[in-house]
This record gives sequence, structure tokens and C-alpha cells, in this order.
Amino acid sequence: MSALFSPLTLRSVTLPNRIVVSPMCQYSAERGEANAWHMIHLGHLALSGAGLLCIEATAVEPDGRITPGDLGLWDDVTEAALVPVLAAIRKYSGIPVAMQLAHAGRKASSHAPWDGGQLIPVSAGGWLPHAPSALPHKAGEEPPLALDVAGLNRIREAFGAAARRAVRLGLDAIEIHCAHGYLLHEFLSPVANQRGDEYGGSRENRMRYPLEIFDIVRAAFPADKPVGVRVSAIDWVEGGSTLDDTIAFAQELKKRGCDWIDASSGGVSALQKIPLEPGYQVPFAQAIRQATGLPTIAVGLISDPEHANRLIEAGDADLVAMARAMLYDPRWPWHAAAQLGASVNAPPQYWRSQPRDQKTLFGDISFGQR
Repeated sequence: MSALFSPLTLRSVTLPNRIVVSPMCQYSAERGEANAWHMIHLGHLALSGAGLLCIEATAVEPDGRITPGDLGLWDDVTEAALVPVLAAIRKYSGIPVAMQLAHAGRKASSHAPWDGGQLIPVSAGGWLPHAPSALPHKAGEEPPLALDVAGLNRIREAFGAAARRAVRLGLDAIEIHCAHGYLLHEFLSPVANQRGDEYGGSRENRMRYPLEIFDIVRAAFPADKPVGVRVSAIDWVEGGSTLDDTIAFAQELKKRGCDWIDASSGGVSALQKIPLEPGYQVPFAQAIRQATGLPTIAVGLISDPEHANRLIEAGDADLVAMARAMLYDPRWPWHAAAQLGASVNAPPQYWRSQPRDQKTLFGDISFGQR
């Protein structure tokens, strides 16, 4: 058995292989509500043969959306909109399903990427974002509102409420978004957090609020189901968070029962300089795994099955998450399994697609016809 197609158990959830469909923002919700696009998008990815499907960054309150089209889970209506989507997935696929809970912080109120991705001013129908400090993401933008005690409490409650809704929806896992320059990453990074209270200044203070959010979500979600965290391991900008900072954060998360670290990077500053190449973020997953013993997810331009398999085989990471590559090839796990001599789960409606030279791609099956 190839390492990439070996199972992994996280609390009571067993993944059939180490391939994760990354949470990918679709910017296609209406007032935070899932719709037919999400049924199609998540439905076909649920048939991909991956080990875990993670629903896109889902805002815990309306002001926490990156764009007006972000998915949300903040009231009965947004919760109900996800019920038929998940029911369709459950009917035709056994894939475990996670959700990434998020708050956009100062990067909220933005246009969708295909509309330029820039801040939508309040005068043009946007809203004023909230952040640890009144520091804009880009020069020339209107500063966000610095969160006061009431704001901090509101967002704490929103994360807890969203986690409880995730329980009612029957989700198998939660990932908390502490990366890519969004709210919880903003608290962690000195670039965005210049508070003078107990939530700013020292590393310990900057970690405090994200750790509080983790504790709230962990307490609200069933003890036998996993909760992981996505981090930006480094900020790629002078004066930003370092790998040592992230390892210290991960060590605190481990004490609190964190089940994995999804190791990404960047996003907090428009001045970042990122040297892109296949696997460029893998060393972060490797270092966090080695320092903490936590399972890690490797991400970042990983698209070759042999490369992905080597990462798991070498112990660089425990899982490999894919986004753009999975959009380009939604059957990537099928093709990887064929290349590596493994098998994947597939619905019987698709069994006849098995190539003649890959007789065990879908396991020990038979397909007869009169």
C-alpha cells in the first residue's frame, strides 16, 4: 500500500487515505446561504475519492465575510441552506466532511477575486471591517475598526454558535482558520496586531485570543470528533510572525486538544515576498510536526502523485491538501491511485469507467450486465 493511500484515524473519524480537498472559497453564496452552486461544487468533489472534504471558509457572522458572496453559518437560515447539500453528499458518498470556520477581520468587505478583489467602501455598499488594531491591510484603504471588549465577546459567541450549528449539521470535523491574514491570524501577527492590552504585544498575548476561540470551538464540538487549525507559518514580510512563533502557538494548541495543524503561510501583508515552487510550504508542516508531534497537513502547489506520496512516506506531513489541482482535476485521487497501484472509493454508477489495465482501482468489484 502506498503511504498516500494508507488510512489515518483522528479521534473517531477514520480517513481512508491522506488526501484532503482543501477549503476553497467560491464567493457564490447569497446572504451567506449555500445554493445550487454549492450542491454541484461540493457534490462532485465528494465523489473524488479523497480522504476528507473540507467546506470552504465559512463566516461566523455577516461582518466576517471576505466578500458579500461568502458562505456563512450564523443563523437558522444559513444552517438550513446547508442541510440539502450535506444530505446529497451523505446519500451518495461516505467521505468525511469538515468545515473551516472563519472570520475575515480587516480583509472583509472585499470584491470577489474575478471582480478585482479590492476593498468595497461603505459608500459603495460594503461594510467597515473589524480587526485587532485600526491598521488597514493596504496603504490607502480605510482603517478597520479596532475590536473593543464587546466586539471580542461577540465574535467569541459567534464561533461557539457556529460550532454548535456544525454539530447539528452532522459535520465530522472542524478546521479553525488562523491563516491568510484573516482575523485570528491578524491577532497572531505583529504586522496587524499593535494592541496595548492583554491581546497585544508579546507572543503570549498575541496568541491569547486565537487560543480562546479554539477552546470555545473545541468545547462546543463533540469530544470524539477532531478539531484542527490552519495557520500561516510565516508572514513572508519583515517584522511578521516567524516559524518559531507558529511552533509555540501549535504547542499551546496541542495542550488544548488540537488534532492537526494545516500549515500554510502568508496573507497578512500586501508587501509579502513568496518564492513559489512545488512544495514550497512543506518545510513548515515538517518543522511543526517534528517540534510538536501533532499531525500536519502539507499544502502548496502539490500536484504530482509521486511527490505527494513521498511527503507522507518520509514523514514530512500526515496529510496532503489540494485546492487548485483538485479544481483542475476533480478525479485527481483516482488518477493518483492508478499511478501508485492503490484503490479509491467510488460510487457504483462510475465503476464501469475503470480502465481495463487498472482492474483494482475501485477495489474488489464486479460489474455485470445482461
